[in-house]
Order: sequence, then structure tokens, then C-alpha cells
Amino acid sequence: MITLTGNTLTLKDIYHVLYEGEEVQASKDSLENVKVSRRSVEKIVSENQVVYGITTGFGKMSDVWIDHSEVEALQLNLIRSHACGVGEPFPEVVSRAMLLLRVNALLKGFSGVRVEVIQQLIDCLNKKIHPIVPQQGSLGASGDLAPLSHLALVLIGEGEAYYKGSRMSGKEVLEKEGLDPIVLSAKEGLALINGTQAMTAMGVVAYLEAEKLAYQSELISAMTLEGLRGISDAFDEDIHFARGYPEQVGVAQRIRMYIKQSGLVTSQGEIRVQDAYSLRCIPQVHGATWQTLNYVKEKLEIEMNAATDNPLIFDLGKKVISGGNFHGQPIALAMDFLGIAIAELANISERRIERMVNPQLSDLPAFLCANPGVESGAMILQYSAASLVSENKTLAHPASVDSIPSSANQEDHVSMGTIGSRHAYQIIQNTRNVLAIEWFCAMQAVDIRGVDKMAPRTKKAYELGRKHAESITGDRVFSTDIVTLSNQMKEGSWNGILIEQ
Repeated sequence: MITLTGNTLTLKDIYHVLYEGEEVQASKDSLENVKVSRRSVEKIVSENQVVYGITTGFGKMSDVWIDHSEVEALQLNLIRSHACGVGEPFPEVVSRAMLLLRVNALLKGFSGVRVEVIQQLIDCLNKKIHPIVPQQGSLGASGDLAPLSHLALVLIGEGEAYYKGSRMSGKEVLEKEGLDPIVLSAKEGLALINGTQAMTAMGVVAYLEAEKLAYQSELISAMTLEGLRGISDAFDEDIHFARGYPEQVGVAQRIRMYIKQSGLVTSQGEIRVQDAYSLRCIPQVHGATWQTLNYVKEKLEIEMNAATDNPLIFDLGKKVISGGNFHGQPIALAMDFLGIAIAELANISERRIERMVNPQLSDLPAFLCANPGVESGAMILQYSAASLVSENKTLAHPASVDSIPSSANQEDHVSMGTIGSRHAYQIIQNTRNVLAIEWFCAMQAVDIRGVDKMAPRTKKAYELGRKHAESITGDRVFSTDIVTLSNQMKEGSWNGILIEQ
């Protein structure tokens, strides 16, 4: 059981909740803060104070006074009217992350919701009721209004949810778990949708997958070094300490550990004096990606525990301020940066694939064929990798550089952070497929060189891969092999094989 406080959620906690089904509860202190904040909202309504989103309309209609008799209708209409998402739903794990992050944000006690709203979110999370949330429709400022409205619909018994492998109405799924739909009161609809939890949830899932992929890319590239009889001197620690980037030093150290005791790698001048950049510069390129991952992790861990509602309630309700914490710019920039950094892992991987399949660039058989000419071998595998890296280049165009005014120009600068997070996630999926192709080709290359000469750690990766993809003994439908290897990289265990920081 993970106890949420609004301030202490970590990526490790999120991993346990998302992938291991860990349940959550709210801390007693955080619930007391929530109650105090709620009393201030009720006071605002009873005294007919003019406060945005509580006794006024929204956006450009913030100057429209709302009578206390229409407060509940205001919040219900907000959720229904803002649920304008389109396109394919977010992955179910992302919907689960949205629930978790929204609970954590509301527990900070700055939003003025009732404990009942928070408990409904917790019940949905613990009972694995995951709202179906369309991916498209958020501008990433005023928060993720459209996606979070679809999430809120389920809490009030509307919309749709994933539940035990099925897709059903919000009303039906609440009935199955004996939960009553909540009736939103003053401020609560706004508090549920004004925030960055869609882009941050997508960003968290993307980061967790990207981190694992970055480690896998190092081991796979070490296998390629063996398949191409690469020069180990380029990973000497003196080179990397001389430049000074800790992440670059770390990558070089892990590569040295992967190729330790290998009979396939070579020394400077043994076969050639220098390797191509895609081999020689693995620490420099992969290390720069790690620098980016560290930056993204820092921003996500702040945003996961941030108050992104508007308005926010401070000093026991004495101070209620409209601001702009819902603006997703910090996460928008981080997600664009993440996409670019992971795309580079694919770019350099595709170049290593080309060196293994191109007979003009190595002494391996053309396209790693068993019978070149009659068979094409890995020829089109490189095509697929090239297609994926090209697609990544279009997806890596920064979303955050765009802005379109909305709400009659009241909301005149937006982040597009949710688009950035979605694109980063797609880049990660594409990059995993490219690295699966490199893994497949590297296994074939070391088959030719001599598996018995591999380093102990790379041999473990070879043995793992061969459980899912056989050697090339003749042409076959290689798509199956790549999909299987890619799925193993995403879902399977690499414990005891990967070296991590």
C-alpha cells in the first residue's frame, strides 16, 4: 500500500502502482488539509464572493456571475461540455496514471474539493476502473481540459471505462463495484480537469519505457561491437574522463563490462585503426540521451507533486488566487526533448544495422544471408529500420513551439504538451523496433563470428534473444521475429543481464 500525501510521490511508487497493481491510500494529514480547503470554498459560496470558477463562469466567461442555486449545474455542465476528446484512447496504463496523479494533486489541499471526490478517484484506482480517455483534443494549457473531462465523466457515472478486460459505461462499472456516482459541488468539476495530469501521465509512462530502452540499447550495441569486431580502445575510461560528462563515462563503463572477456572485439590497429562513429561514439551519443533522461526525470518528479489547479486556495482559505499553474510548458519542453533524445538512439542504431548488412562496410556475408543471391536475408530489415527513423524525425518536431489562441483569445498562449508527450511515446515504440532489428542482426553476426567467443554478459543477451528468434538459415517472414523481440524488450525481464546505474 502506497500512502499519498500530495508531496512525496516518486517514479518508483508510480511504477509499483501502474505495473504491479499496488493500491493507494491518502495520508491522514493530507485529508485534513483537504477538509480545511473545502470549508473555504463553502464559505465563498455562502457569502456570494466573486471567485473564478466557483461563483463565475469559465475562460472568457469568467465575468459571468453564477447564483449559488446553479453551482452544481455549473460543474456538471463543465465536465460534459469539455469532454470533446477524439481519436484513439490513451493506453490503459496511462489512464491509470492519470487517476493516480489527479489524486495526488488534489491531496495537496489547494483545490477545495470534498474528501468524497478524492475517495472516488482512489476507489477507481484500487478497483482498476480505468476511464477511457481519447488522446487528441488537449492544448496543454488551462490544463488537459478535454482528456481530464473524460476521466471525470466516469466518476459521475457517465462516459466509458476499461474494467477487467472489457469496455463498458461508467454507470455500469460503478454499479458492478457498488460505487455511487458523485454529484459535483462548487469548484469540484474545475478542480478535476484543470491540470497537467494527461501530459504528465503520458510522460511518466514514456519515461519509464525510455529508461529501460536506453539500458537495453547499450547491451545490444555491445553485441553489435562483437559482430563487427569493433575496437575496444574507444571505451577506455581515460577518453571519457577527459571530456567530463558523467553520463558518457557511465555508458563507456557499462560497455566495457558488457564486452569484458570477449574474444570478438579487437584492439586498435589489430584489424583497423578506427571504427565508424556509430561504434566509436556510442558513449558520446548514448550518454547525451542519458543527460536528457535525467532532465526529464527531474521535471516529471516535480510535476507529479505539483498543484496545477486554478484558482488555488491558501492560508486556510484567506487567500484564493487565480494563476497559471495549469500551463504545461515545463512538461511540453521536457517531452519534446525526450522524443529527440530517444530518436537519436534509433538513428545511431540504424547505422549500426547498415554496417552489419552491407558487404561494402564489413566482411560479413551480404545482408547476413545463408545463401546470398537466392535469398535476401536481412536486406529489408534495414529498410524497416530506415523507415522508422525517418518517421521519428517527423515526430520529433517540437510541439511546444506551436501555440493557438483559444477561449476567445483569453487563453492566448498554450503549451501543446500533451501532443509532445504522445509523440515522444510513439518515438519510443519506433525506437524499440529499430533496436529489436539491431538485436536480431547482431545475433546473426555473432553466429557467424562464433558464439563461443562472446563475452559472458552479451552471451546471456544472445541466449535470451534466441529463445524468441531463431538464426537465419533461409528466408522467412522476419516481421514475426522483430515483433516478438520488440515485445520481449517491452514486457519481458532483463534481470541479471542489464547493468544499470
